[in-house]
Amino acid sequence: MRTVPGFRFVTQKSMRSLLVTGGAGFIGANFVHYWAANYPQDRIVVLDALTYAGNIANLSGLEQNSDYYFTHGDIADTELLSSLFAEHKLDTVVHFAAESHVDRSIHEPDAFIQTNVIGTHSLLRAAREAWLGRDDAPAIHRFHHVSTDEVYGTLGADDPAFTERTPYSPNSPYAASKAASDHLVRAYHHTYGLQVTTSNCSNNYGPFQFPEKLIPLMIVNALTGKPLPVYGDGSNIRDWLYVADHCHGIELVLTEGLVGEVYNIGGNNERCNLDIVNDICRRIDAVFNARPNLAALFPDAPAASGQQTESLITFVKDRLGHDWRYAIDATRAETELNYAPQDNFDSGLDRTIDWMLANESWWRAVMDGSYRDWLKKNYT
Repeated sequence: MRTVPGFRFVTQKSMRSLLVTGGAGFIGANFVHYWAANYPQDRIVVLDALTYAGNIANLSGLEQNSDYYFTHGDIADTELLSSLFAEHKLDTVVHFAAESHVDRSIHEPDAFIQTNVIGTHSLLRAAREAWLGRDDAPAIHRFHHVSTDEVYGTLGADDPAFTERTPYSPNSPYAASKAASDHLVRAYHHTYGLQVTTSNCSNNYGPFQFPEKLIPLMIVNALTGKPLPVYGDGSNIRDWLYVADHCHGIELVLTEGLVGEVYNIGGNNERCNLDIVNDICRRIDAVFNARPNLAALFPDAPAASGQQTESLITFVKDRLGHDWRYAIDATRAETELNYAPQDNFDSGLDRTIDWMLANESWWRAVMDGSYRDWLKKNYT
């Protein structure tokens, strides 16, 4: 039976049982920590394939929660999915698992189709089998799909920001694979009655972000004295969202959002790439001036010897098909869900730099490959 329009996943004090796919990745891990802190009565089952961007260390501390479970596996493994739905009596899926780096999608598009399209369909099929047409199925369930603003294409300087009604126009293999997965989620709602929601977010930044993305890459390279590569002339514009605000937005969609609907979650922070890189450079210089001990910890950083970090900025050949501008209009989430980001770009960037300075061992292990060696030993 198709869900009645306007149905909400009512906030409940009794236990939910969540499957969080991609929960060892950047946004997924932040969400798992956020949910565990705010809903300690809930069961959380993390499923992650632990590819290069998935890091079990991102979930450190959660093992102390007696109702937290980690499973190493692929969202395309239908047998595994069926067993997880049955064993944990899942009633909620929060689907983060995805290949997400545009550069990689340009050179290795097959992996993006496999994970983002085939994997999402496998997960939808497993949810349908577990939740629809079975006597023991939960009466209320939710499949929440986490997507991106890149499905909407690119904007000109004077174009209005993306809304939930903006036509899809993906320009990269990554964006096309996410657009396909969005359509599959919609189809499973309208065809089968699966209780779904989708959120499309702007560029995230914050703790646990793999250092191939702009902000963590610039911070790591600034601390290690490596070039700060900027595509083209650095004029490309993105809307930036601190990851904790994204987690809060997803919480609101899960608890207050209408079934079958889409919500855009943005940070109201449009910045061009070059301005962000310059901003990071200034903040790194300032924090080294305020904390003289950092010079000994990061001797290769220009700031360690009183030089300006911006000297590392290097302009490189632009990315193929590089979208010029993304911008999210989050009016719907703001008015219907009372969503509002708590961090502006200044506070979020300060928090991110502080986290990177305090967690050198984390990003060193990611960058030098030692984490991959440990992973092969323990998860193969």
